[in-house]
Formats: sequence, C-alpha cells, structure tokens
Amino acid sequence: MNDPQAQLHLGYFHLPLGRHPATWRRDEARGHPEDLAWAVEVARKAEVGLFDMIFLADNLVGPTPEGNGRGGGFEPLTLLGALAATTSHIGLAATVSTSFSEPFNLARMLASLDHMSGGRIAWNVVTSQLDRAAENFGMDALPEHDERYVRAAEFVDVVKGLWDTWDDGALRLDKESGVYVDLAGVRELNHRGAYYAVRGPLNVSRPPQGHPVIIQAGASAAGIALAGRIAEVAFAAQDTVQDGLAYREQLVRAASGQCTASAIRTSGATTSGAASGRAARIAGPLILPGIMPIIGRTSREARDKFEALQARTDVAAGLRQLSARWGCDLSSYDLDGPVPDPGPRVNGVSRVRMLLNKARTENYTLRDLATLAAASYGHRIIVGSPQEIADDLEHWFRAGAADGFNLIPAGMPDSLFDFVDLVVPELQRRGLYRTRYEGTTLRGHLGLSRPQRQPA
Repeated sequence: MNDPQAQLHLGYFHLPLGRHPATWRRDEARGHPEDLAWAVEVARKAEVGLFDMIFLADNLVGPTPEGNGRGGGFEPLTLLGALAATTSHIGLAATVSTSFSEPFNLARMLASLDHMSGGRIAWNVVTSQLDRAAENFGMDALPEHDERYVRAAEFVDVVKGLWDTWDDGALRLDKESGVYVDLAGVRELNHRGAYYAVRGPLNVSRPPQGHPVIIQAGASAAGIALAGRIAEVAFAAQDTVQDGLAYREQLVRAASGQCTASAIRTSGATTSGAASGRAARIAGPLILPGIMPIIGRTSREARDKFEALQARTDVAAGLRQLSARWGCDLSSYDLDGPVPDPGPRVNGVSRVRMLLNKARTENYTLRDLATLAAASYGHRIIVGSPQEIADDLEHWFRAGAADGFNLIPAGMPDSLFDFVDLVVPELQRRGLYRTRYEGTTLRGHLGLSRPQRQPA
C-alpha cells in the first residue's frame, strides 16, 4: 500500500464555468451553475483523476458588480447529497459559515452526509467576510474579525462534541434482543458556553469517519490560531515556496500551542468531553495551496491560451474586486500608477498580502494587478505544458511548501479535463501521485487517523 504522505494530494475546487471571468464566453466553454448533470459529470471526471476530494465554496451574497455580476449555483450541502449518490470514492467537501449556522443543525447534516457517502465528507470552516452577507441574516454588519474566530472555535467544539455523543455501533437494530439503540452508548453533551447552549445528544449516529474532515483557510493571526487548533487540512494562498514554508511554520506553531496570536479561546465553555484533538497531529494540518493551471500541450500553446484570456479581461471588474479586498475604493487612482496600500479593514488577509507582495516585487501597476486579480481571485497561476506544470508542483511538494494542491479551473471543461488527462499521468510517472484509490474514506485518502470518541 502506498504511503499517502509520500505522494501529493489533490482537491478539485468546483467552479461550474471556471474562475477566469473571460472563459465562459469561449465557443468551446461548457457548463452551467445550476445543471446537476454537469456537476455529476465533472465530479466523476475528478474521480477518474483520483482526486482526494471535490471542494465546494459558498457565497451568501447575490450577484454584485465586484463579483463581475456572477450568481447562481447550488447550495453546497444539497449538492453534496447528490454527489454522494453518484460517485463512489472521491471525497466531498463543503464550505459552511459558522456566523450564520447553528451547531446542532450542521452536526446532523454533516453526519447524515458522511453516512450517505460511506465516510467521504469534509467541512470547510469559514466565518464569512462580507457585511452584505450579514444583512441577509438580520444583522447590520459582521461581528469584529477576531470575535468571529472565537465564536467559530466554540462552534467547532460543539459540533465535534455532538458527533461524539454516540458510541460507534450504538445504533444496534438487533432483532433478536429487540435493542434498537444501545442507550448506554449515547450521552448528552450539555454544552454551555459564551455563544451556544446545546443539550444533545445528536439525533444521528456517529459518522463513519468519527468526525468528517475539518478544513480551514485562515491566514490572519486569529485565522492561523484557529486553523492550528481545529484544521486537518489548510486551504492556502501563497505565491512563492518561501511564503509556503513560512505559512507551514506558523501552522505548526499554532498546532503545537506555541501560537502567539490573539488567543482563540472557548470563553469559559463547559462542553463535557470536547477536545481540540491536536495532540495526535502536532505537525499541523496538511497544506493544499490553491493553484490555477493554464495547460497547453506545449509552452507556447499555454502562453497563447493565457494571453487570449487576459486580452478579454474586464479591468474595471478586476478593480472592483480589488476595491472590495482592499477595503477602499480604488476607482479614483491612476490605473497606470503604483498599487496603493490597503485600507484598515481588508477582506481576505492572505489574498491581499499575496497580491500586494507580487505588485511590490514585480513593479505592477494598478492595471496589472487588477487584471491579475480578475483572473485568479488571488491564487497562483501556473502557465505551461504538462511537464512544466508537474515540475512546478513537484518543486513545491519536495520543498515542503505544500502537501498537495487545490485545483482551481480557469475555464471548463479544459482546465480540469486536461489536468486529468495530461498532468495526472505525468505526476504518476514521477511516482508523485496514486495510481488507484487504496481506501474508501476521505480520511483514508489523506492519511488521517479516525478520531476516537472523547470520553464523557
């Protein structure tokens, strides 16, 4: 059996029409944000490519100018239910915000999906970034940044505690003895904290994975502290190997309790039996930076493809996106002048830092950065032949800056299909990637141990 830690991991970030704003208008483009048959076709193609998981982001805001007018799409947990029934091996990850959910509801939804999929579910924990989202839930604005992460820490503790309110096998259905549920193997949670009071137990039995896999993408001080405390996989955004190594060091320190960030605490919470579970993985989460590969059969073909996309990019849309991230209106600045400093309240710390560093290092004008931001939304773009793409991924992996990558398609279907058909065989040839699924659960794919139920 292959050692999963010796080979890189791949996630597919599902964007039905791709990320680049110009790709959906190409004659060869396919896809629709609300076509289930297309989502199933794409998930099955990723499964053919032996991806660890398909990753669903979420957006709680309708179409906006800074989002280039895009909208539509399925609610992530609903789509995971359909994909659980139409795939057999690939992991299924969904983003759910702790700011607009309740622990009991989410715990039962994720536990249900883990049962339905045979143990293939992951939860990407976010706290949301936009006040416009808060306005859809009866709030004028989001709570302050660090408070959102304090609340998220308690939220995750409650969800894990609820998953542990059942012993494995407590749902007996023993016809001979007449025992439906072994009540001795089920307990109340009796959590009472600063933000939540939850009695329990959960009304769904313990998930097949014990706990669905926890993903987090924090890059601020509070976000890194939370990721170190709860995450088994970190979805990252770095532009250089050095940045990737520095990020790993921060996560390792956070996971080992050495993080000096503003403390993520449970604010006096009294959850019985809840624990962070970090001791068993002191080395920190698996790190999967987002990448957007532009693949050609030759280097020239890849560059031509990217240049054609960039030529159709709406600079004004990129500027609106940057303004939303920068926390200030950039429309009055000279497009051919230097990139201004961000405002005091940015949206997406890691993306802003990455974009700003690139602008300063490579002397980008505001126009240059707006065009790049429109294309990538702050993730790294790799342009090249299959061999060149594999070279890049291998370099990051061998250097220890990444345990794998989350593939963000520029356009569909070519970004995913070409990666599966051209890049995956090259990675396999180099011994960097699996040639078949060895297990049936997402934890198995990722080499993660199954959490033991915490005692009462």
